[in-house]
Amino acid sequence: MKKSYLSLFMGLALALVVTGCGGGQQAAPQTGTGSEGGTPAAEQQNETLKIGVMSGSEEEIWKVAKDVAAKDGLTLELVPFNDYVLPNKALDKGDLDANAFQHVPYMEEFNANHGTKVVKLADTINFPIGIYSEKIKDISELKEGDIVGLPNDPTNGARALILFESAGLIKLKEGKGVKATVLDIAENPKNLTFKELDAAFIPKTLGNMSAAVINTNFAIEAGLVPTKDAIYMEPKDSPWVNIIAVREGEQDKPVFQKLVKAYQSDEVKKFVEEKYGDSMVAAW
Repeated sequence: MKKSYLSLFMGLALALVVTGCGGGQQAAPQTGTGSEGGTPAAEQQNETLKIGVMSGSEEEIWKVAKDVAAKDGLTLELVPFNDYVLPNKALDKGDLDANAFQHVPYMEEFNANHGTKVVKLADTINFPIGIYSEKIKDISELKEGDIVGLPNDPTNGARALILFESAGLIKLKEGKGVKATVLDIAENPKNLTFKELDAAFIPKTLGNMSAAVINTNFAIEAGLVPTKDAIYMEPKDSPWVNIIAVREGEQDKPVFQKLVKAYQSDEVKKFVEEKYGDSMVAAW
């Protein structure tokens, strides 16, 4: 009788050992990793990035990139902005993973003035800016003492002054370039008055001035067609290319390679060319 109980006990113990080993082998696929690094496959295939963009035309372009990214297992959450200050602050603070609204001169000036550490990841779109007016049809019609508007942030303000110079309205002090301000106007034959305003606000006050430089994204948002409505346009090959920006030190993250690939895709380029024509130029 004792032998029978002992045999039964040993049999149960052996069964439990075999079952335990077999269970571990069956459970492995459920808890396995998608790579040698130990990251679950589901996490690798479903990455998410929060991207700060300008509302309007740029947001529309990014929606196309978002669809392309989704095919590669990358989810893009687009956060729209209406000014040029908050996107860099939000990125630097960690509320965004990347943003896309600025060119390098603006980014460098912003970093210097605000202590942020934002860097370029990749090129996106070149937005040739233009001079617009509700009162005249040609730049030559500007009269003595007319008021003209331009953005009040340093880099877009300098860009506007360079545009006024290329239109033959003023001459800037030698060597000022992207650092130029209204104080650097060396010659102003028509004695134009330069009114500096927030870039987003200029379209709303255009009727109060003889003419003004308007950033293309804000012009389109206001219902203007740059190639049709601008009385003077920046060349399409201008160096003021917009970029995707990230925090310093994070440029080499593998997930950002997917982001760049999605934006610099044939689908995005086709959308830009078909919808916006010469108003925007894909910079890749």
